[in-house]
Amino acid sequence: MAEKSTTLDPKEWIAEHVRLYFEDPEKAHMWDSTPVGGPGILPTLLLTALGRKSGEPRHLPLLYQKTNAGYIIVASKGGAPSHPAWYLNLLTNPQCEIRVGSEHHHVVARMTEGDERSKLWNVMAKLYPEYNNYQAATDREIPVVVLEPTEPD
Repeated sequence: MAEKSTTLDPKEWIAEHVRLYFEDPEKAHMWDSTPVGGPGILPTLLLTALGRKSGEPRHLPLLYQKTNAGYIIVASKGGAPSHPAWYLNLLTNPQCEIRVGSEHHHVVARMTEGDERSKLWNVMAKLYPEYNNYQAATDREIPVVVLEPTEPD
């Protein structure tokens, strides 16, 4: 991946990461977040969900952790007051696809609540402590989503 500046617009570096995922999925999977102000190498998957209004596929790289149930992702939107569009898309249609490196999976999104959400939040905050700052910056409870494979690994 070309060197990036932390002044890059998020839409630009996200588009670059999506492009990298299609060109070199292994490099995109273990993504160096430092050029955009992140803490270093982080595991990312590429979520493909259908737009709730357009019906068109929407791609987004997201930090994740694998669990027995599937893949954990966080709908943080950097602590913004509203949910990210991809999360709203999954509420409308939880059937989606992910790429994890060169692996491809059909998954269904499940929103977590209560103790399960708290436990999985802690897993993700350990990976990326900035999530705690995002939660402190907003009045909404940031959703934690589990992407459960619909076919055997």
